[in-house]
Amino acid sequence: MLAAIKSDYPNSRYEIWKGLFMRDAIPFVVFALITWANVAIGQERFSEGSRDRKTLFSWPEQPSDTSDENESAETEEEPIATDRPDFTESSTTVGRGTSQLEMGYSYFQNRDGGLTTRSHSWGEPLLRLGIGAEWFELRVAVSPTSIVENAGGVRTRQTGVEDLYLGCKLGLTEQSGWLPEIALVPQMTVPTGSTPFTNDQVLPGTNLLYGWDINDKYSCAGSTQFNQSIDGLGDTYTEWAQSLTIGTSLSEKWGMYNEWFVISPDGAADVRVEQYFNSGFTFLFTPDVQWDIRAGVGLNDASSDFFVGTGISFRRN
Repeated sequence: MLAAIKSDYPNSRYEIWKGLFMRDAIPFVVFALITWANVAIGQERFSEGSRDRKTLFSWPEQPSDTSDENESAETEEEPIATDRPDFTESSTTVGRGTSQLEMGYSYFQNRDGGLTTRSHSWGEPLLRLGIGAEWFELRVAVSPTSIVENAGGVRTRQTGVEDLYLGCKLGLTEQSGWLPEIALVPQMTVPTGSTPFTNDQVLPGTNLLYGWDINDKYSCAGSTQFNQSIDGLGDTYTEWAQSLTIGTSLSEKWGMYNEWFVISPDGAADVRVEQYFNSGFTFLFTPDVQWDIRAGVGLNDASSDFFVGTGISFRRN
């Protein structure tokens, strides 16, 4: 993969990228390895019950996991819980020893004056790995992308790969009555992308996820995240995002959601607030395989006019 990336850059460009990678990405890799090692070593120190807990903490009135609860979880297989297709990611981890691959395709279109922009996101693979404990999940994602612009009959196209996404999800609490299930995702992108799409530096962020099962049919979830980003002048700024989604179980296999989310820049020179509404459906082929489809519209001038997407997710225990 490194050779493929190198071929896309002039020698000077590659040297810059290599320097950024050595300076910024390696500390994160070291941190990830230390975290992984601590979790693995911790298995020798923690009791079996502590390792098998779904979350790090519990609400005051919520008892810790018991053997009866664990036995019930083992006998009744829960269906796959994915981070797609909505903007709000799930507040659950995949579980120790479980790997989950989620992928799909998205199309965005926007018309602004005489400029029409069409974006394609191909594959969108997200790999989620449960490592060491039920509450710890390692996350890796990459997104091949193409953008086509048409202005006054002049058509331009840019194709490549966006920067690599790395993160981990930590299960913090399970739901207890109206107290939500909570997870925290420390995350970052590292500068491995193609020339039109790379940010040339590590951009860290944090995503707080929370959700409630209201009853057997309805659920509610949200996310609050802060990420570092770069504006058109090359300056860094903080990008804040907030979402709220309502999920509906239509049957044992069919599900539906309706969602609002906003992406708001703080300190950007040329980036404006974007708001969206979208809906989608999911279908379970098996407890370990889910298909999804979605469509959404922009709610203000700065947003894309509309987007559509579809995808599929697989789980292996």
